[in-house]
Amino acid sequence: MYDAQGMLLDAPEEPLTYLHGGYGGLLEALERALEGMLPGADVRLQLEPEQAFGDYDADLVRLAPVERYGDGLQVGMEVEEDGSFYRVTDIAGGQAVLDANHLLAGMALRFVMKVLSVRHATAEEVRQGVLLE
Repeated sequence: MYDAQGMLLDAPEEPLTYLHGGYGGLLEALERALEGMLPGADVRLQLEPEQAFGDYDADLVRLAPVERYGDGLQVGMEVEEDGSFYRVTDIAGGQAVLDANHLLAGMALRFVMKVLSVRHATAEEVRQGVLLE
C-alpha cells in the first residue's frame, strides 16, 4: 500500500488472507478489484479517500485536559472518550489533542497486489464469516 505520491505505507510480511464476499476482511473497493482473479494475477488500484478510509473529518478532533488521563500520556497513544477511541496527536498547554479519524483518513491510496492462491471457503467458514485455516 502506497500513498498517492508513491511512498510505501505498508507491506505485509506474510500474505494477506481473507474471506471474499463482503465479510469485512478487506475494503469493499479492494474486494471488487479482486473479484474473479486467479492465482498469478497482478492487481493495481488507486482508491480515493471515500473508497478507502473516508475523508478527514475535523469534527472528530477534540481537546481534553491532560490531567484526565494521569501521568504518562504521550503523543501516539490511544484513549477512550465517551465510547469512542481517539489517538493523541499533540499535547500543549495542559491540553491533549484527540483525533478519532482513521490514520489514513483523507488519503488517496495505491495498492499493488498479486494473487497467490484462491480456494473455496468451507461451509463453516461461510457460516462464521471468517477463515478458519
